[in-house]
Amino acid sequence: MAKEKKEPQEKPEKPEKPGKPDKPAKAKEKEKEPAGPREKVVPRLLVRYQDLLPQLGKKVGRDNRLAVPRIDKIVVSMGVGTATGEKKHLEESVQAMAVIAGQKPLVTRAKKSVSGFRLREGMPIGCKATLRGARMYEFLDRLISIALPRVRDFRGLDPSAFDGHGNYNLGLAEQLVFPELHPDKFQRPQGLNVTIVMTGGSDDHSRELLTGLGMPFRAKGALDDEPEEEEKKPSAAKTPKPKPPKAAAKAAPKAAAPTA
Repeated sequence: MAKEKKEPQEKPEKPEKPGKPDKPAKAKEKEKEPAGPREKVVPRLLVRYQDLLPQLGKKVGRDNRLAVPRIDKIVVSMGVGTATGEKKHLEESVQAMAVIAGQKPLVTRAKKSVSGFRLREGMPIGCKATLRGARMYEFLDRLISIALPRVRDFRGLDPSAFDGHGNYNLGLAEQLVFPELHPDKFQRPQGLNVTIVMTGGSDDHSRELLTGLGMPFRAKGALDDEPEEEEKKPSAAKTPKPKPPKAAAKAAPKAAAPTA
């Protein structure tokens, strides 16, 4: 006998769940602003450099704009000698460098071992940051306009601190001249070095460029003309010492005996 095929039984339909009530429409919908490219802010010193190019080319004697000296990069570095014993000092210096430069610095390591300083090769002893482009001009603007005027007893920068290839080196004894650093957070005194790398290869051409950008160089021989801080006091009148008595006159030589 053939097996009878069972017809599939239809499942009873499930009752529909009551839907959630519609949310009331917002009274005021915020209109989305069209997303467009943001306007780039051109650094102030970059605009000044572009205006200075024709005048600088005449002083340097170069007609081609590409041959005129320009700033290639700025290297900001810190040497933390106490990092060999206290690693916390290096961490604080890295945080301060990041605030000053506006980018994460690179930790520098020792190239050789020195037993007198308890230094081993590869040990972290400092940090540095290399700035280029718009960030470079913004840092130089803050250095000239804000940081250098805050230096105690500032009398101008040394105009002869070039390395012979047109690069300028500047040292600051205290990092707190930058107002971005809070004195309560960074209490340990720490200096830094700023190296301005320029194209052109001439110290005189680089000096003309930095002078045009507003670098406060002091006049040559300005410190030599200033009076000494401690003037010599006039010596008190000395009372004449009594002269010792003259020695008795030497006895007259004996007369020679007459010859026969």
